[in-house]
Amino acid sequence: MSTAFKRRSRVPLSLIAGVGAAVLLLSACSTPAEESGTGGEDKATEFSLLTPAENSIIRDELATLAGDQCEAEDKALPLTSETVAQADANQKITLLASQDALPVMFVAGTAQVKPDGDLGAGGLILDYEKTLTDLGVWDNILPAAVSTVKNIYGGSMASLPFQYNVEGIWYNKQIFADNNVEVPETYDELLDALETFKKAGVVPMTQPGAASWTITRLLGNLIFRELGPDAMQAIADGDAKLTDPEYVEAAQQLADLGAAGYFGDGVTSRDTDTAYAQFLNGEAATMYMGSWFLANLNDETQNVIGEDNVGFFPFPSVEGGKGDSGQWPANAGAPTAASSALYGPKVGDWLSCIAENYGSSVLANQGVISGFRVNDEVSDVKPLTAAVQDVVANADETVLWFEAKMDAKSTTDAQANVGLLITGQMSPADYMALVQNSLDTAQ
Repeated sequence: MSTAFKRRSRVPLSLIAGVGAAVLLLSACSTPAEESGTGGEDKATEFSLLTPAENSIIRDELATLAGDQCEAEDKALPLTSETVAQADANQKITLLASQDALPVMFVAGTAQVKPDGDLGAGGLILDYEKTLTDLGVWDNILPAAVSTVKNIYGGSMASLPFQYNVEGIWYNKQIFADNNVEVPETYDELLDALETFKKAGVVPMTQPGAASWTITRLLGNLIFRELGPDAMQAIADGDAKLTDPEYVEAAQQLADLGAAGYFGDGVTSRDTDTAYAQFLNGEAATMYMGSWFLANLNDETQNVIGEDNVGFFPFPSVEGGKGDSGQWPANAGAPTAASSALYGPKVGDWLSCIAENYGSSVLANQGVISGFRVNDEVSDVKPLTAAVQDVVANADETVLWFEAKMDAKSTTDAQANVGLLITGQMSPADYMALVQNSLDTAQ
């Protein structure tokens, strides 16, 4: 891919109980983000980066920036990079924090960086919103990404959206046209469309039910559209229960999709590759999936129907519901935090350069959509990627997913039993009671 960049001016879990205590004790000798500002002395001697070994996107793009748009920043504070297995990240960060040895920027666990987490409560996490505002570059973070990050991290801007995914319904334009179906704007219209496709002998909506989280995603959408974007926060806060009639009704709507046969035969044993193939071979009219599916859509060896024949629309609004289709389900990848103790002017320069250039750079070089503004024109972007980028750029509010605020056991129970719900082997009331009991037990 080619691109033209223009440089812009800038305004200057604990391992053991003892380690957990050490993390909190560090707050006494660390400089909180609120006090770091944009001045002061340089505490870091390098821009040290710790990222997941399984995902090279961030480290690769920062290395690219270090040799191009951020070359001056790299000379002043050289970029160094290390990796850690994602599964070991919590343990690694806890140990480094207890040794006062956190890198400048690092992957961490979601719970660790929340305001009440070990690192958040210890004042060890840089407040990106305050810092980037002070630096004059905050408007380079897209509103939708801000909404998502704050939703995930308890109202805190503890991470930057280096990767950003929105979720919606991919559809086969030719199948829609052949059956005189318009893109649905309401849930009732979606149901009518699915029924039309079923009668035409097409799989209405293929989902990889073997990966059960793809089914609970639909439940989350139904809840958010019916009850509003704060519906699952109300569950987490104890202000509502999944056994309340309106939540059970959402589970009933999901069960009805299964009972009507809209997922096709064998949905609970259908794996991801099979579902993707059904859609990309033209056997299915729709599929609910995130924007990570772009990698498959843009692969000509997989996409038999052709990218021009694929469209994307949000999960529709429900008539009379408190939510709406403009509230896209989204996620921002693994948390990437920064050390408040190591913040100084040179780190600030790096953060400014990242904020201004990362969105264009990662889109041009890796075809990855981020939550950063694309400040410079990027050529040769695939049409579908460009369309999703427009969604991200223009969205103001996002929601999470059904299990986003649940503990590990409740998440497992929700996903392990949703197949029983859509195949009629468990009633909506029993399903919601089971998950609510898991939540109650965890408290």
